[in-house]
Amino acid sequence: MSDKIQVASPLVILHGDEMAQVAFEKIIDTFVTRPLAIDLVEIDLTAENRLVTNGQAVTDAIDALNRHGVGIKNAGMTVNREQRDALLAKHPELDAGTLNPLATKSPNGAIRKGIGGNITREDIEFRNLKVDRPAWIGRDIEVETMEHGGTKDSYNALSSATGIVKLLFVGKSGDPVELHRREVNKGDPWLLATNDLEDVKAWAHRFFQRALDEKRDIYLGLKDTVIAGYDGVMRAAIEDIYRTDYQAKAEALGLAYHYELIDAQAARLVANPPERALWGVPDNNTGRKLYKLVEQLKRYGIPERKAQVSISRMSAGGGDQYGSFNAPAAEDGILKVVVDGEEKHARHVKQGDPILLMSNDRAAIKDWVLQVFRDASHKGKEVYFGLKREYMDYDEVFSDVITEARRELAKADTPPPSFMIMRPSSQLIKMITDPPRNALYPAQNLDGDIFSDISAALGGSLATASSIIESKNGTMLFEAPHGTAHDLYLKYLESDGKEAHFNSSALIYAVGNALETLADREGNAALGDYAVRLKAALIDTIGDGIVTGDLKGKTTDPAAETVVDMHGFLDAVKARLTA
Repeated sequence: MSDKIQVASPLVILHGDEMAQVAFEKIIDTFVTRPLAIDLVEIDLTAENRLVTNGQAVTDAIDALNRHGVGIKNAGMTVNREQRDALLAKHPELDAGTLNPLATKSPNGAIRKGIGGNITREDIEFRNLKVDRPAWIGRDIEVETMEHGGTKDSYNALSSATGIVKLLFVGKSGDPVELHRREVNKGDPWLLATNDLEDVKAWAHRFFQRALDEKRDIYLGLKDTVIAGYDGVMRAAIEDIYRTDYQAKAEALGLAYHYELIDAQAARLVANPPERALWGVPDNNTGRKLYKLVEQLKRYGIPERKAQVSISRMSAGGGDQYGSFNAPAAEDGILKVVVDGEEKHARHVKQGDPILLMSNDRAAIKDWVLQVFRDASHKGKEVYFGLKREYMDYDEVFSDVITEARRELAKADTPPPSFMIMRPSSQLIKMITDPPRNALYPAQNLDGDIFSDISAALGGSLATASSIIESKNGTMLFEAPHGTAHDLYLKYLESDGKEAHFNSSALIYAVGNALETLADREGNAALGDYAVRLKAALIDTIGDGIVTGDLKGKTTDPAAETVVDMHGFLDAVKARLTA
């Protein structure tokens, strides 16, 4: 008879890309397949397979999670236009014009929507990590954002009835053309935002010229992979101007240029601030938050981090920017928003102007708020919401739902934890500059992405945090908050696998959490003990000073550290698990 631990329930495994996948395969083999007798439902969610299957792989992942209830997701690539075109060239049998959006867009939003899940990101409580605080006071970093357009000048409202929101466009033909429609329920928030592409270009010229005049390194951050028809349009216009008019001048002055997704860039700059830089964040909603944060950090710096930070992202409805309709205007004309047959708003747009129509599900918002309160009550956390309710009807619905949730919990004799509602910029500043409390910071989707990456980077590494997606019906998906580690993967390929550098901590912790959940659900004491020991072995490995390169010098006793590669780290965890 096998000495493996018997597990009755299947576990869903969602495979990903690049260096994260190299690590993931060894983790599953070492810590799941070999010690456990368990059925794995494995789905290939690589960027290439999502394309080849025309998005069916994403649908299969959602179905598997809803059917089996517990899964682990590895990091996957979200392809940009260049990467998409390269994959299409590799597969000439595919017709780009007939591709399902699931084939090329990030699968994360679709999966969260498909299982109705919200995300909580928490620090893994390593006992001996002591991250050096970045030296922010006096740093010469300026944030530049657009003054007008975008979310700041959006039209947003709450639906007064259950029905259909239609986005219509009237161009030179004079006939209205329906660009998009979606169902809304009474009380659901919706928002229409546009940007004047000529304003974006004018901003780009001012931005780059300022960098040259002030001799600052140049940083530009947008979310072009997820919001390709909005942020992607702005990125293309801005970078075309840089290449044509400013690149040669910047290089002649020795100035560096960096483009990155805004969440990853925010994490990098806050955790490792450059000496002198101009940070361009065209999206004014995000830009104003980061401007206020940077001004605060330059004046007061970052205090020592004394407590665990938890961030909950509202994403169950697939709402907000990540579930939006976004595309450039095909020609000059008028946009109209019609709700249940009644025109609510109209505005002029010009050819190429980026358009964003987003909404959210009030019922999903309420499920999320209740989940936030339950989690905070269970773990003794204080809650700090971030809302722009003073001038955003879109955010006011969250405030109303919080009141409803409080009343429902009180009737059930489960009063909510202590909480505050503040502006999102204040919420972000508090999370970074006033973190001693054991706090939970709930945020909408894009904010949550940015906030969680910053928090994880300040915690030492994106691999030192856990991420849990939980749905109302109990479906649980565990993942690492980091990406695929593209740069490390290139080194791995160039060295024929000899250079394998990757911090597997978050993926190991995700496996431990998933197995612990299965154990609880089937009353499997042996599996539960194994899952607890696996997480303890991970924490003990770093506790003994055995670290990967990203954590070098970040323990309480740097002189006693042993720096190992990915294989060495996994072997060390295995040794402690089996000791």
